[in-house]
Amino acid sequence: MENELWVVGIGPGGYEDMTIRAASVLKECDVIVGYTVYVDLIREAFPGKEFFTTPMRREEERCRLALDLAQSGRKTAVICSGDAGVYGMSGLILELSGEYPQVTIGVIPGVTAALSGAAVLGAPLMHDFAVISLSDLMTPWETIAARLRAAAQADMVICLYNPSSKKRADYLRRACEIIGEWAAAETVCACVRQIGREGQTACILSLDQLREYSADMFTTVFVGNSQTRQMGEYMVTPRGYRIGGGKERMESM
Repeated sequence: MENELWVVGIGPGGYEDMTIRAASVLKECDVIVGYTVYVDLIREAFPGKEFFTTPMRREEERCRLALDLAQSGRKTAVICSGDAGVYGMSGLILELSGEYPQVTIGVIPGVTAALSGAAVLGAPLMHDFAVISLSDLMTPWETIAARLRAAAQADMVICLYNPSSKKRADYLRRACEIIGEWAAAETVCACVRQIGREGQTACILSLDQLREYSADMFTTVFVGNSQTRQMGEYMVTPRGYRIGGGKERMESM
């Protein structure tokens, strides 16, 4: 096909954590477009490609550049960390695609931080969970707070993206206070930083301790539900296999 644009989720960052399909598409593309940090993560794995980068908060410029390159006849990929459809670029690309009717768009899934971080911790997402970003660049804080309350009231495990930044230094604490309206202070929580990259760290702590934790934009935070437990070095949310009998086991097979 001509005029191809692929929106590719590259996973947490390391080549070994990328899906086979994502790697195959990137090998076939002529041009790879992305946020500078993400391009630097994969540049060595795809020698001979032409790379274009834009800094943070230049997402529309990045997407239009990728669409222009694809429209010119070059097989192009725009990359996103994690999954392209989870706080990634696939939505914006598709919103703009009406201006580029000659471009064929495909979306390649990747491993989002909720999943790659959960694997580091053990099994925190074995039951229903919510993924909520604390960034208020595009979503009002009032909306974020309402979603936190709803998830906490429903006793869902909550995975927090973008928990803190220089301008939002107290947002994680504020989130913990909201969740704490429904969850106990000793609720098991965890933080994983630089998932799948050099310098990866992880720690398990209580909701009360999480209020004072110093997180950044490279940290993914997990807040357990009322059943979540620390088991040695692991964070585990039981699904009920040991207490629910055989019926659920059969239905899940």
